[in-house]
Amino acid sequence: MRKTSVIACAVLAVASLLVATAPADAAEAAGTPGTTSGPCGYMATPDDPPARPVSLPPDPKHTPDKGIVKVLVATNQGPMLLSLDRAKAPCTVQSFLHLAKSRFYDFTTCHRLTLYPTLKVLQCGDPSGTGEGGPGYSYKDELPTGLPNWPTDPTGVSKVYARGTVAMANAGPDTNGSQFFLVFGDSRLRPDYTIFGSVDRLGLATLDRVAAGGIVSTPDDPAPVDGAPVRKTDILVARSLGSW
Repeated sequence: MRKTSVIACAVLAVASLLVATAPADAAEAAGTPGTTSGPCGYMATPDDPPARPVSLPPDPKHTPDKGIVKVLVATNQGPMLLSLDRAKAPCTVQSFLHLAKSRFYDFTTCHRLTLYPTLKVLQCGDPSGTGEGGPGYSYKDELPTGLPNWPTDPTGVSKVYARGTVAMANAGPDTNGSQFFLVFGDSRLRPDYTIFGSVDRLGLATLDRVAAGGIVSTPDDPAPVDGAPVRKTDILVARSLGSW
């Protein structure tokens, strides 16, 4: 089964999630079976069954590519208001809004927290809570440009994913699904992860609270820097506050 790594980073922090599959809406799929006919080309992934039933996103001939859409993500640890930037990642924003509208993210658990010195993120978006669930489709990258270089990387390969960034997890090129990560501390990554929004000040306070609780330990790893957060973080509801 194909797995999707959460984030590849300079400290070799690697996680995985499964990009799942869902049946395509007949009205949205054309040409190649299981693939939408618009510019985003959302593609069903039949090898990976969906974590929760959902159709392929709408894929109009012109993907909305202007404006900021606000999405309220209410969690049991506190609220997070996301500002999604259509100009930076129109297909990603379109997919995220579709999943939110379809209640795909409601009552799901953010399954992974990392506390590496150069990777500080909370990962969410898998209804199974295992890190191996997705929406039943994948779609192309919309990778960032112009990110600042990581200050201690003389090669310029590693970039800064700044505190407050919202980005997609993937398993390699063009394998985005439903899982995303929220950056609560500047993180060192290659620019291989689509950035599609940012978290507000209250959302960062929520993330800081989760991070301060640490990571669930085991006898083999009493001081983990990667794993399930002690302060279990459940998304209760995720809804757009603007027009679709």
